[in-house]
Amino acid sequence: MGSMTETPLDLFIIGGGINGCGIARDAAGRGLSVALAEQGDLGGATSSASTKLFHGGLRYLEFFEFGLVKSALTEREVLLNAMPHISWPMRFVLPYSADMRFESDTPTSRLLSWVMPWMKGRRPAWLIRLGLFLYDHLGGRKILPATTTLDLRSAPEGKPLQKRFEKAYEYSDCWVEDSRLVMLNARDAEQRGAQILTRCRVTSARRVGQLWEIETEAGLFRARNIVNAGGPWVADILSGVLHQNSPAGVRLVRGSHIVTERLYDHDKCYFFQGTDGRIIFAIPYEQDFTLIGTTDADHDDPHQSPEITDQERDYLCRFASEYFAKPVTPQDVVWTYSGVRPLYDDGAASATAATRDYVLDLDTNGAPLLSVFGGKITTYRKLAQQALAKLDLGEDWTAGVPLPGGDFPVDGVADLSAGLQRDYPFVSEKWAARLVRAYGTEARDILGEAKAATDLGIDFGATLTGAELRWMIEREYVHTAEDAVWRRTKLGLRLTKDQIATIDKWIKDQGATP
Repeated sequence: MGSMTETPLDLFIIGGGINGCGIARDAAGRGLSVALAEQGDLGGATSSASTKLFHGGLRYLEFFEFGLVKSALTEREVLLNAMPHISWPMRFVLPYSADMRFESDTPTSRLLSWVMPWMKGRRPAWLIRLGLFLYDHLGGRKILPATTTLDLRSAPEGKPLQKRFEKAYEYSDCWVEDSRLVMLNARDAEQRGAQILTRCRVTSARRVGQLWEIETEAGLFRARNIVNAGGPWVADILSGVLHQNSPAGVRLVRGSHIVTERLYDHDKCYFFQGTDGRIIFAIPYEQDFTLIGTTDADHDDPHQSPEITDQERDYLCRFASEYFAKPVTPQDVVWTYSGVRPLYDDGAASATAATRDYVLDLDTNGAPLLSVFGGKITTYRKLAQQALAKLDLGEDWTAGVPLPGGDFPVDGVADLSAGLQRDYPFVSEKWAARLVRAYGTEARDILGEAKAATDLGIDFGATLTGAELRWMIEREYVHTAEDAVWRRTKLGLRLTKDQIATIDKWIKDQGATP
């Protein structure tokens, strides 16, 4: 806990999303004294509601955002090496039909319509292939395989699709468990000396001389620098907590997703282009499900909880049904989630066109204040580096340094899973795969000396045991069942309401709730 009498911190961070936790980890690893305060659970807002992808943003090429795409593409493989348990390569199938038309208003579509008016409303095959060529080569790809062309009439990837799609392009991007990424950055930061305060609201901060005095629900702190990484609340924190004005603005965009029972058998993702110019993904999810998203809708109030509307749900179902042979209906939806992306307000006409790049706004009118506007999960590590560079604090070090549990090769997941099944015969193949994908090499620390499943304590259902839940409480900042079954894991998809209530009571009985 902070105190006015202690030596001032080098850095105080407001916000425990991916940007805040990434900056905390980087700063702590530079030997700086750091505290981070998050008003709720780590990654409890935007950072646990993404489409779960490390990707360059193929569609951003249409907006000529080459710098953003190149940076993200380069970063994919750096991140893969640092977290092979929670991130892995994935192949994306982009079906193509020559008769498809789009209501697209991007710089690329306007240029194409001007040069070749007869192509208005179309993305010709050569344009898509050019975009994928750039996507393959902008980022210095080494691990991920290049783009190929598929004949959907014979390829298994064509089986779930309508017969009108005979051709597809297959390219590479990466999956990531977003909320675990946030938590692991926080854990690593704490192991390197940072203070991580969850369920801790910052009530006020003011400049006193060359320092910040910060009032929080955990006590008073002094710091030489503040980072405002409040995500959707960045503007509110600037005005209401820090009492500052800034010319930079934030545009809140709600992205909603639906989850259905598994729609197809293979392990590849689909990239679907809509007639309205938007795109969605259909992604294998949690072994037995399919994730479909996302929407882009302006969201006016950061204090209003983001929830999918019936219109958004129906839109995603209709969109997917334009491609899948078997229509996707609202009755197929087993779960939904929504998040608010705090994009930098660049004045774009639509939420879809708003930039996904980030802006770091530094105020040096007294003790430094850095506010983070925008950003995307793929570039969080680079954002942290640039934030600390703006504050002139230490040297880069994070490239290639694994997160907790990620100290094994990118292609080592199968070996780790097989090893668990060998040494713990009571662990099934699916159970082992889930543990490795969540905890990596630390899965063995959870299983410990267990000789049977009963040695792991109470069985809460869906392979969640007392030993694993205790690990989450002691190591992963879990205070509620929601933290455990919807953010640290997605076991809420498999557990009943009664089982989740039992988990919540058990956590409270352990004294985990502050």
